[in-house]
Amino acid sequence: MKHDGYRTILIIERRKTRAYTRNGFDWTDRYFGLTKAAAHLDCRSAIIDGEVIVQNEQGVSDFNALKSAIRWWPQSLILCAFDLPHLNGKDLRNAQLVERRARLKELVPSEHPFLFSEEFTGDAAAFFQACADHHLEGMISKLGSSKYRSGRSKTWLKTKCFTEGSFVMIGTARDRKTKAPLALLAQTNAQGLRYAGSAFLPLFLRD
Repeated sequence: MKHDGYRTILIIERRKTRAYTRNGFDWTDRYFGLTKAAAHLDCRSAIIDGEVIVQNEQGVSDFNALKSAIRWWPQSLILCAFDLPHLNGKDLRNAQLVERRARLKELVPSEHPFLFSEEFTGDAAAFFQACADHHLEGMISKLGSSKYRSGRSKTWLKTKCFTEGSFVMIGTARDRKTKAPLALLAQTNAQGLRYAGSAFLPLFLRD
């Protein structure tokens, strides 16, 4: 399953742990509970690749809740671990994915704040439909014999779920970073209009 959170690298060395984001920012202090728990894992050193998430009442990762939890409820953070490129001084990046994940499953306990990202085999289309039915973000497909490589690769594929609906454009704005025009959207309900978020404005509507 694809979890909706922040990609995170945990580096454990001599009972000390650091946490880094996808872009290399040190978030050790923000993930204090996670890094403290990781320091007690049964290893001398390790690098764990995963996703920091927060689960809602249905057990589904909730990105909006995650942003608030980092500041206000850090004890609710969970590391969903899915790869292990280094363990006890040994570089595992050239080992097969199935071997790395087998070692990761032995290392990561099945208790809060850790969650081993289980794999599923079988009908991919049926599994994708199940992800959509349970309102998950999507699925990640990986080649079991693949090596660990940073960045995009032909050995793995991300397939996201999308929800379709009809919206009313109630205004426009500018994206804070790119300054691109945004459409402000709403949906109708029994009480009238309810704000539903924003989306980049199509080119043919920008004039």
